[in-house]
Amino acid sequence: MAKAPESLELPIDDHTDKSLDRDCTTLSRHVLQQLQSFSPDAQDLSALMNRIALAGKLIARHLSRAGLMEGVLGFTGDVNVQGESVKKMDVYANDVFISVFKQSGLVCRLASEEMDDPYYIPENCPIGRYTLLYDPIDGSSNTDTNLSLGSIFAIRQQEGDDADGLATDLLTNGRRQIAAGYILYGPSTMLVYSIGRGVHSFTLDPSLGEFILTEENIRIPDNGSVYSVNEGNFWQWEESIREYVRYVHRTEGYSARYSGAMVSDIHRILVQGGVFLYPGTIQKPEGKLRLLYESAPLAFLIEQAGGRATTGLVDILDVVPKKLHQRTPLIIGSKESVAKVESFIQNGH
Repeated sequence: MAKAPESLELPIDDHTDKSLDRDCTTLSRHVLQQLQSFSPDAQDLSALMNRIALAGKLIARHLSRAGLMEGVLGFTGDVNVQGESVKKMDVYANDVFISVFKQSGLVCRLASEEMDDPYYIPENCPIGRYTLLYDPIDGSSNTDTNLSLGSIFAIRQQEGDDADGLATDLLTNGRRQIAAGYILYGPSTMLVYSIGRGVHSFTLDPSLGEFILTEENIRIPDNGSVYSVNEGNFWQWEESIREYVRYVHRTEGYSARYSGAMVSDIHRILVQGGVFLYPGTIQKPEGKLRLLYESAPLAFLIEQAGGRATTGLVDILDVVPKKLHQRTPLIIGSKESVAKVESFIQNGH
């Protein structure tokens, strides 16, 4: 006869304790832990992050079935305020964010690169003190080829009553953001965010329907071998940028990585180090990326991780936009990698 065990209790060591705790750390719980408070402001921010997570879940589900449904892929035939052809997934994702935040009671306005003007939610405005700025689908050129995509977001607190409906209080620098981050739709769906207290990543567990903490206090390496830039634009750039690219071509150890989805490229650099560039061109020195929806949120995140983001001449978070859809060049990533690009812009070497 087999000997009965002396005890039915299983030993739980420190490693198991940490594993169980990690499995229980959802996004909303983590926000409250970061703020070390259950104050109304902390609960608001936790609820807002929960709504962003819900939008991410809905978009991720839609993307996972896109090839199986009619009318999901391809272009709508419309052109957005940026003069870019609109994909059906852009419209769907934009509508998801609006629908999700209509129910929040917290957000009075949403501003997106897909809409000419901010979208107001009148029933929220008497009490809603926050504005969500977002790029619903980053890298939409990847939509029809089953490659990585992303969403970028930032939360700002409304300043003043915006009685004229022009949202001019949004035309302030990126340091006024109270939270920012992105959702990456890849082999797994990840959400990376910061509320000004470090950078933290979460992975969507489909069996739970929850974003679960993956890593806290991510620090970007001070340098990295990856450079990420669309070299198809080489002859459209200023000579200083072309000279930087020539430098990495002739210097051993650099690796080019460019996916066509900025969120995917930024996530790689956040983890591995390096630099992402989307410079202006000779004809369009203002660049392509939108300051309020793309550059400033990502700059907020990368700076919190110990990196840098600049136009080449001024830190992105210090740029004050003159209009809602302002564009800006972007150089972002590891401190030393960004400084190397700056040295070519400012000194030619």
